[in-house]
Amino acid sequence: MEVQKVDMYIMSNARYFEPHQIPIIRDRLLAIDDSKWIMIQTIPLKDPQTSLIVSLLGGSLGIDRFMIGDTGIGIGKLLTCGGAGIWTIVDWFMIQGATREKNMQKLQQFLY
Repeated sequence: MEVQKVDMYIMSNARYFEPHQIPIIRDRLLAIDDSKWIMIQTIPLKDPQTSLIVSLLGGSLGIDRFMIGDTGIGIGKLLTCGGAGIWTIVDWFMIQGATREKNMQKLQQFLY
């Protein structure tokens, strides 16, 4: 794929991924052909900051985990009221990383 397209994609979507994943994404995007470009641009990525806000407001109900696609953990948090609050507090610090990992998993489905 063209270097300019890849760099524009990375500049506009870098906040959705961990910093150490950016070089890997760039290398993989450069290696694929242009036919996958439209599919890659339409991948619905979740915003880590939005996940944090949802976690602060509704984390004890598991809404944050449901939002990023962790249904099992979301049900666990819902049934235990966020693990009596402990799980909720831990997720305040972990949810952004979990969101970025989920975004990377979605992107990898198209890159490999």
